[in-house]
Amino acid sequence: MKRIIDSAAASGLMEPLTALVVKAGEAILAVNRAAMRVDGKQDGSPVTEADLAADRIIAEGLAQLAGDVPTLSEERTELASAPFEGSFFLIDPLDGTKEFVAGRDEFTVNLALVTSGAPLLGIVSAPALGVLWRGIVGRGAERVRFDGATIGAAEPIRTRKLPARGEPWVAAVSRSHGDPRSEAFIDDRPNAVRKTCGSAVKFGRIAEGSADIYPRFGPTCEWDVGAGSAVVTAAGGRVTDSKGGELRFGQRPASGFIIPEFIAWGDPQAAEL
Repeated sequence: MKRIIDSAAASGLMEPLTALVVKAGEAILAVNRAAMRVDGKQDGSPVTEADLAADRIIAEGLAQLAGDVPTLSEERTELASAPFEGSFFLIDPLDGTKEFVAGRDEFTVNLALVTSGAPLLGIVSAPALGVLWRGIVGRGAERVRFDGATIGAAEPIRTRKLPARGEPWVAAVSRSHGDPRSEAFIDDRPNAVRKTCGSAVKFGRIAEGSADIYPRFGPTCEWDVGAGSAVVTAAGGRVTDSKGGELRFGQRPASGFIIPEFIAWGDPQAAEL
């Protein structure tokens, strides 16, 4: 029987899920990047022992917390049984593996709870930066600092309003995944300023109000987007396709769980202009 988790039930899961994501981040940081093995997947993307260690911790933790809820993880797609009905967890145990391998700090652990095809709860944690962004749609979003396993107090965050006429837009852009359509979209924004970020940190910058838009007109995967989409939406923003339509998750296994394009908007009204 499919289980449906609503926002009230998701709220009760937030603290243990946060602790689990932080624990997975500790496992990533414990890996010696200079000596680790890096393998290639069929799609050409890298996978490391850090990805697998984080995935193992999350899988074990979710089995204890909510063993009756299905999981779709980047590292275990072969176990997925889609389309998903009801609720499921959507996991990227190490988003930004290229950043991690290169020795940079902007990589994340992404965990989303999706209900009826829409991200409801999201946690985007940047272990090396000691900060995570989390939220439940309809209940708000927060930024949380942490040091090792010690998790600090939560600070409420909100996206910011559309820049006033003549004021610059701040666009969160990828260090590793640029594309001409995204660049053209940003250039259409008046006096746009680019803020370069790695991995799902870009969603966190939108959610906390330090950036206005994050366009991605190249294909990406659901686990790259789900947690960030929930956080941005919970913070007052919106994540859409290029035409302003809603994104759906866990519905299309035949396409490899690909999202062809998306735009994260700090101000939902901007998506309607």
